[in-house]
Amino acid sequence: MRRDTFLKSMAALAAAGALPMTAHAAANLKMMIPANPGGGWDTTGRALGKALLDAKAADSVTYENKGGAAGALGLAQFLNQKGDPNAMMVMGAVMLGGIITGRQPVTLTQCTPLARLTSEYNVFVLPANSPHKTMADVIAQLKKDPGSVKWGGGSRGSTEHIAAAMIAREVGVDPARINYVAFRGGGEATAAILGGNVTVGGSGYSEFAEYISSGKMRAVAVTSATRLKGTDVPTLKEQGINVEIGNWRGVYGAPGITPAQRKDLIDAINKAIKSKAWAEAMDKNSWTPAVLTGDAFGEFVDRDFASLRATMVKSGMI
Repeated sequence: MRRDTFLKSMAALAAAGALPMTAHAAANLKMMIPANPGGGWDTTGRALGKALLDAKAADSVTYENKGGAAGALGLAQFLNQKGDPNAMMVMGAVMLGGIITGRQPVTLTQCTPLARLTSEYNVFVLPANSPHKTMADVIAQLKKDPGSVKWGGGSRGSTEHIAAAMIAREVGVDPARINYVAFRGGGEATAAILGGNVTVGGSGYSEFAEYISSGKMRAVAVTSATRLKGTDVPTLKEQGINVEIGNWRGVYGAPGITPAQRKDLIDAINKAIKSKAWAEAMDKNSWTPAVLTGDAFGEFVDRDFASLRATMVKSGMI
């Protein structure tokens, strides 16, 4: 048989479904980012998309931002992608907290856990022109008049919201009295802090790094057990406040995809996180690798959901 005739025959068989398709599942990937532009999920989703392209694990990546309700609005929309093997959604600990506090009608259980990617601790910052200079100043004001201290950060139930409640509890202030101002995305929170519209702001260190280094924000505490590498910001524990809480981010696949389609997506992610683009993003954003895939990731989410809920109950948030 002539080679051109053979190739035509093979193409016809493939088109008819008689041969397995060899193209990777993530050929034209759609990335749901359930937050407004400028925050941690947005940065993570776009960094992962770039890494997928860099690793040739996808031919194209399109992004959709849908912020609100700690990711619940984006999650609700993502549920409509049932059976789509090319759909991914960025998520993390913040979404779990939002589902707990908001009693959302949607849950992650219908979606397909793919991979945990990174871990990051929060930093608390003050506007450059703040009359407060240290976390001790903030705590003194909090004890004097809890409502006068505006804590700015992500959606209700975010790790910075939980941390603020834990701080209040540790210093003898009723967590229910904290004045927490939730923002739909990191960009809005950053603008509020720079504008002096909140007393103290919290988020992942990477989101505030450029403003801290330029002097537009003053970092006063981190939620890690030890100081973050390359920084000189004291931990809460160093300052006599026994609070430690981390953040993590990962990706889910659409509901109803097959085990084979799930494996293809996980393989694409594993290929992407070995790329130069991903290494550069990890370094630029001071992210800590925390890779966990498949069922192990799903089991981790279940455990973390229970742990976060217990912490929030203890801190008086629910």
